[in-house]
This record gives sequence, C-alpha cells and structure tokens, in this order.
Amino acid sequence: MKILANNLKRQYDLHAEEYEAKALEVLRSGWYVLGKEVSSFEQEFADYIGTKYAVGVASGLDALIMAFRILGIGKGDEVIVSANAYIACVMGISINGAVPVFVEPDEYDNIDAEKIEFAITDRTKAILAVHLYGQSCDLTKIMEIAARHHLKVVEDCAQSHGTKWQGKHCGTFGDISCFSFYPTKNLGAFGDGGAILTDHQEYADAARMIRNYGSRVHYQNEVIGMNSRLDEIQAGLLRVKLKYLDQLNEERCRIAERYNTEIANPVIVPLKTRPGSSNIWHQYEIHTPFRDELMAYLKENEIGTIIHYPIPPHLSKAYQYLGFHRGDFPIAEEKADTILSLPMYNGMTEEEQTYIIRTLNAFHQE
Repeated sequence: MKILANNLKRQYDLHAEEYEAKALEVLRSGWYVLGKEVSSFEQEFADYIGTKYAVGVASGLDALIMAFRILGIGKGDEVIVSANAYIACVMGISINGAVPVFVEPDEYDNIDAEKIEFAITDRTKAILAVHLYGQSCDLTKIMEIAARHHLKVVEDCAQSHGTKWQGKHCGTFGDISCFSFYPTKNLGAFGDGGAILTDHQEYADAARMIRNYGSRVHYQNEVIGMNSRLDEIQAGLLRVKLKYLDQLNEERCRIAERYNTEIANPVIVPLKTRPGSSNIWHQYEIHTPFRDELMAYLKENEIGTIIHYPIPPHLSKAYQYLGFHRGDFPIAEEKADTILSLPMYNGMTEEEQTYIIRTLNAFHQE
C-alpha cells in the first residue's frame, strides 16, 4: 500500500462537482480580478472567523508583509517571533526592514509566552503570534503582555483555519491576522492565495489600497503599493470549500484521535495540544530521536512523510546576517532535529490509517 504524505486530490474529490461548476461559472462570467467572488468570499470568511473585515491578497507572505507595513513597523523596529516558526513568518518582518527577535518554543511547539517579556526592548513594536500545526498560542498571555507594553499583535493563522482559543476563533485577537490559502492548508485554494483580517476599518482600507498598486481609484496611486490580489477563480473555489471547512476539520480530528490513541511506540512522541486550544490538525506532528531511521523505514513501507521544518530560521543562509549560530536557540533546534509530519489529509481511508499505525508500532531502533 502506497500512502502519500499529503494527497490533495482526495479533498477535491469530496466536492468535485461543486468546484468544477464554480470554476466554469467564473470563467464564463468574463470577470477575473477583484469581482463579486472576491468580495463575497471576503465577507463570508470574515463572518466565519468573526472579524469585521477581510481583504483577499495573493499569498500568506504578502499578507504578513502588508500587515507590518500597515502597522507602521519598519527599519530598526523589532518584532518578537517564535524561533521555530516557518521562515515566511520571519520574512514578513524583515522585508519591511524590521528585525526579528526570536523566542524559544514551549512544550506545545508554539512560542513560549512566558519568555516573551524577556525579549522586549525599547525597540520592540509588535509580537507575531504564529499558530503552528493547527493549534493556538497562549493568546491570553500574549495579549496581556502586548497591552502592558503597548505592542501591536499580528496573528499568523496560516495553519489555524478554524482553530479556537478559549472558544473564540484565532484571528480575532490581534490587531491584524494573516491567513494563507496555499493548497495544503485546511482551507486551501487550488493555487496561491491569502487574506488579511481585522476589526479596524483603517487597516482594511489600507490593505485594499496596497494590494492594488497603492490605488483606491484607478490610476490614482496614493502610495507605492503591490500587485497582490486574490483572483476570482481562487475566491470562488474557496467559497465552496469554506462551506465544508468545519466538516473537513472534524474529519482530520477523527484521524488524529486514532493516531493519538493507537500509536503505542515509545520512541514516537505525538505533539501535545495546549489546554484552552482546539486543534484542527493542519499537520500531525511527532518527535523522535530516530527521525532519519524512522523516515527511511516508512519510505521502505511506502509511507510518505515531511519535515516541518528542518532548518530554524536563525540557522538559514537567508538570515546568517543576524549572526546566530547553532546552540543559540537549543529548544527550537532540538525540535527541528526531531520533528516529523505523518500523513494527514482529508479523504484518508480507515485501511490507510490502520496500515500507518501498525507500521509505526512495528518500528524499533536497535
């Protein structure tokens, strides 16, 4: 039995007729950029998450870049971010000229809120709360720290479409929240896409202007903007998937529950979910000191895996100018050295799940 690390076609197959009908509807409309599909999706997604405004953009990274720009964060300013976050999170900070300040992750593989305050300086302007792997950061602590130090909070919700903290959707706590609709996301498009969500009209207006060459009125360019627009076809397809997002997340939770209860190999340690957070299982992460051996063993048994993420941003070539070395953030580095994503996608069969579990339980390291 061959099992991919992720099989996106399975999710497409669940509602193929609706996706195809919507794609044809948009194609036949003759309107392909910033039309009714985008505006309708923006309203529907804002309503789902619970914010006043949503602005569709071309990618999650563009959303981050725009968010810090809108908040006036730039050269010389500092933004606190988890040391084990995906590198795009850090790029959203540094592309604006700001400096990423790394904080170690906690036992839930998200930023350790208890360590944030030690990283604050007189140059700190914001905290980037990245909700990794489908669960939430400790938003209560983060928002309390931000309020006390007069800091902005940007939520990176690229992996938390539908995740809740204390019963309230992630993306509703910070000043601005950023979403990615990359195809592998729980609410994934069929290409690139992203969104900025906020309760502040001035931030939403600024995002709409920046995404369209800095223009509110055609050919009247107020600022140096970007070409970063969610296109009509992707917005239409996202509208279809959004109707089923809760069902899709529930299915992933059922798969994760099987993994959690039936994987019994002591060298495989599943990621814990933080109390107070729901988990929509964007990925199913484990830690093991025998990752390379386990990956090779699973490959031999035709089970695909992915490492999210093998190189912490502070050790990447892109950020070597910051002057960090191995050992500077040992917790993030240890997690990068031991983390592994097991197959997790909508449409997995019970037979496939059973095969994965039995194969994992049979693994042993001499």
